[in-house]
Amino acid sequence: MDLRRIAGAGGMAGALALALAVSGPALGKPAARGPRARGLAGQLLVATPAMADPRFSRTVLYMVRHDASGALGLIVNRPFQEVPIADLLRRLGLEHEGVGGSMRMHYGGPVGPGSVFVLHTADWRGEGTEVIADGISLTGTPGILRAIGSGAGPSRALLVLSYSGWAPGQLEREVQAGAWVAVPADPAVVFDDDYDTKWTRAMALREFDL
Repeated sequence: MDLRRIAGAGGMAGALALALAVSGPALGKPAARGPRARGLAGQLLVATPAMADPRFSRTVLYMVRHDASGALGLIVNRPFQEVPIADLLRRLGLEHEGVGGSMRMHYGGPVGPGSVFVLHTADWRGEGTEVIADGISLTGTPGILRAIGSGAGPSRALLVLSYSGWAPGQLEREVQAGAWVAVPADPAVVFDDDYDTKWTRAMALREFDL
């Protein structure tokens, strides 16, 4: 995937508009997995009040990868716009006849503008699906869009444009500095539409040592 970064928080809208209106989205293919280590994959990463980067202020991320090669996560509380599924398929140059419905696009982070992922429940599996943990999977191939648009897809799904990435050791340093906390991944926090409370609910999942 393209690892270009959007410069500053104001770049989000421009990158989304460019990806959708000019080039059209391309379903994402996560970078090759490094040495197998679970790390924070399958957990939620929550920005604390100490987060200095405005792009991540009060964000909640679902962590897809975390190993010796770095980390990859998707912001789940930054909805952007509703997009017809048929239009997504058309922009990808794929058959879209008979496909209905729409999905809300979410901003996943400042890396890889134009990359599109579907984070979803593990009750559906197709080409390119990777099971992450605890009933949550990731698919980066367009078959899932057709499945959702025909009523045969997963029970819950999140369409995410771009992602958040860290170089080896970078996320560990940010966690140690107090910018992030990791909490268990509550499917309701990941998939529901109550965006205004996702950060508060995720923070409430913190486990404290007594």
